[in-house]
Amino acid sequence: MDFIFVSGNLGLDLAGTVGHRRGARFDMLATPEDLARWTVAAELLDAPPAAGDDDLAEAVALREAIYRLASAARTGSAFEAADRHLLNEAARRPLASVLLGEEGLERGGDVRAALSSAARAAAELLGGPRAALIRECEADPCTRLYLDTSHRRTRRWCDMRGCGNRAKAAAFRARAHRS
Repeated sequence: MDFIFVSGNLGLDLAGTVGHRRGARFDMLATPEDLARWTVAAELLDAPPAAGDDDLAEAVALREAIYRLASAARTGSAFEAADRHLLNEAARRPLASVLLGEEGLERGGDVRAALSSAARAAAELLGGPRAALIRECEADPCTRLYLDTSHRRTRRWCDMRGCGNRAKAAAFRARAHRS
């Protein structure tokens, strides 16, 4: 399964590793190997790091805290202290290294360093004015959160190539069927 990075924020992209939260839920981080692959797909590390069950449990806890915090920001609700604490603890950790090597950019570190980058991205988003741009995809059954940075703030789908295309095609079929 390929990971999708369309949310406009690394923290929201981590939260988006669960699909269809209100229906036939599927988890893209089902194994430690999935988590290791995500760190590379997110361009945080060049090679999949060693990842164990504890790393996966930590990543899932962080992912769910980010989702709840972003959902609270989206609806204007207060942040839960436990979620804020978990995010802050992850954000305090050292980041993955980013160096200019002989062959170009080199990114290295462990799972915790990669998760720290996602936590910091989420903290910067949730603690700033861009939190007001958080939306949830309107395509059923998608529940991905994303930043609406469109000119008029009228974006309805997390990704036009996926959810938006399917929604528009379904609307077209419905209109054609009524004719």
